[in-house]
Amino acid sequence: MTRLHAALLLVLIASSLYLVKVSYDARRLFTALDRSQAVALQLESDHQRLQLEARAQATPLRVERVARERLAMRNVSPAVTEYVSAAATTASAASGPSRDQPPPVAQPARTPAAHGSGPSAASQGWP
Repeated sequence: MTRLHAALLLVLIASSLYLVKVSYDARRLFTALDRSQAVALQLESDHQRLQLEARAQATPLRVERVARERLAMRNVSPAVTEYVSAAATTASAASGPSRDQPPPVAQPARTPAAHGSGPSAASQGWP
């Protein structure tokens, strides 16, 4: 009988130590989970803040102001727009570059109204 009692005592001690170890691991994992959730909440908050800042940075008014101030751009108007014809381009290319004049700028391609709606290209005099 004493051997049975000794064996049961050893099993009881082993299971008690195992219970303590499992409880410690559970608490450790719970605190790690809590920390991870706090970090996830902070990252979500940062993500929302950065999205808001990106939307604020991309407003048309701000883009126009930055283009005007930092890039020295200006609004297009007929007074500052130069159109170069193909004949003038070939003539200046044949004569070589001039030191007094800037290189010619090609005229942008003209296209008819979106997806073929409206008058045809031929009726508007487009090439």
